[in-house]
Amino acid sequence: MAVKAAQVTAKVREELGSRANKRLRDAGLLPGVVYGHKEAVVPVTLTRKEVAGHLNHGAHVFDLMMGDKTEKVLLKEIQYDHLGTNLMHVDFARVSLDEKVKVTVSLELKGTPKGSEDGGVLTQVIKELHVECLVTEIPEIIRYNVSEMALNDVLHLRQLDLPKGVKLLQDGELIAATVREVLEVVEAPAEGTTAEPEVIGKKVEEGEAGAEAGAKGAAAGGKAAPAKGGDAKAEKK
Repeated sequence: MAVKAAQVTAKVREELGSRANKRLRDAGLLPGVVYGHKEAVVPVTLTRKEVAGHLNHGAHVFDLMMGDKTEKVLLKEIQYDHLGTNLMHVDFARVSLDEKVKVTVSLELKGTPKGSEDGGVLTQVIKELHVECLVTEIPEIIRYNVSEMALNDVLHLRQLDLPKGVKLLQDGELIAATVREVLEVVEAPAEGTTAEPEVIGKKVEEGEAGAEAGAKGAAAGGKAAPAKGGDAKAEKK
């Protein structure tokens, strides 16, 4: 199903610059520009909530209404804030209905692969497709049913059933999804960590060495050297 043009109202933006744009955003508005077809670049102001609503429904093409004039435009670039949540700026390019354009469309995988019964887990590698088609034929979303994918099956982009008139711009051999068994990973001890038995063994050896030295001293008729950490009162006696 092709995306229908979404209607949005815009006004020519008189004030330019970062401060003016901040004032617009604080008022719930969205700065943008319209360019292309060898015509002048026009700075515009739109309602942010209206544009965001259309974007959430996958809109690519817009009927931009400015006064008594309506232009068919294609969304070319979106800028968000550093959190990636709030719209900051949009760029529109003028287009004709008989013009081919390059756009990005979401890839949605539907169903449960039969390989899941054998322990397989579906992993989607590519979530967006770069395609070329007429403005009037831009698909809203491209779906693929993965129910026939068995364990260890691989889905390549060339296997996708694209709508008529839509051309894939990516390498068809790229992997879009896999169904693989997930193996349990056993974590190894951290590098440099000493196991407890070795530490205990070392302490025992040190104790044995001290005892042995004391025994030798006693055998020679001398006083046995006090062990490390021995009783301080015993030494005074």
